[in-house]
Amino acid sequence: MPTESQSIRSALTSPVKAAFLEHPNSLGESYFQHQRAALGFSGYLAVTAMAALVHAILPCLCETTARTRIAALNDKLQNRNPQASNKAGETGRY
Repeated sequence: MPTESQSIRSALTSPVKAAFLEHPNSLGESYFQHQRAALGFSGYLAVTAMAALVHAILPCLCETTARTRIAALNDKLQNRNPQASNKAGETGRY
């Protein structure tokens, strides 16, 4: 039978586990696999944002860069994990 401290620890770790693992697991990924992918997307979006900023200042530059990169990122997200695509598509979460 679990002790009181084990029961408390279990009650506290369950929501923490859910917060950190539920979404990555729903995509068939570990926490660190999901973190790596999300950081990669973040860097990709940062470069895309910079291209849009350059275009805002100098409209003759980077005319289609942001649009092209966002379309490519969308394709990557849509094809990222075919086994989990139905589940992710239902919730709208990646």
